[in-house]
Amino acid sequence: MAINEPEDKVWNGLFWVIQLFICINAVAKSFLQESKGRMLYFYTVASPADFVLSKLLFNSLLMLVMSLLSLLLFTLFLGNPIQKALPFIGLVLLGGWSLSLVFSFLAAIAAKAQQNAAIMAVLGFPLIIPQLLLLMKLSNAAFNPVLTMPVNILLLLGALDIMIIMLAVILFPFLWKD
Repeated sequence: MAINEPEDKVWNGLFWVIQLFICINAVAKSFLQESKGRMLYFYTVASPADFVLSKLLFNSLLMLVMSLLSLLLFTLFLGNPIQKALPFIGLVLLGGWSLSLVFSFLAAIAAKAQQNAAIMAVLGFPLIIPQLLLLMKLSNAAFNPVLTMPVNILLLLGALDIMIIMLAVILFPFLWKD
């Protein structure tokens, strides 16, 4: 707010970095806040695949709401340099979903590692940087009326999301047994 309306690339970079921090604070703590007693209860009433899918779904919905709220606040406080609003909103929703999936899965791993949140940072860095770079590259097209969003990068981002879901469903049962 000190620089009034930042230029497009600064606005874009700030937005996605803020999205990352929102996701870490809102979504990533979902598994870390569960007590041993509650996890034992979940162990008796749900299968590991159902449990992890429900956590992924809840965290995805939470992050979608947080992403839209963040976009609204960004446009109110920092102006609206977006030339193509609808594609950018769709990308914000896809990006929020991507971030929530990665950090939900990492939170499940970190929760089983004696609740060590540092593991999330170490494991998440190589997973989240490519996604953030893809999101920033895609969102640059929303700031320029001439550029179009490349479909192959959108498909790559969707494939990464599907890969995270599949990894969670395949690997979480091994963590669940502890």
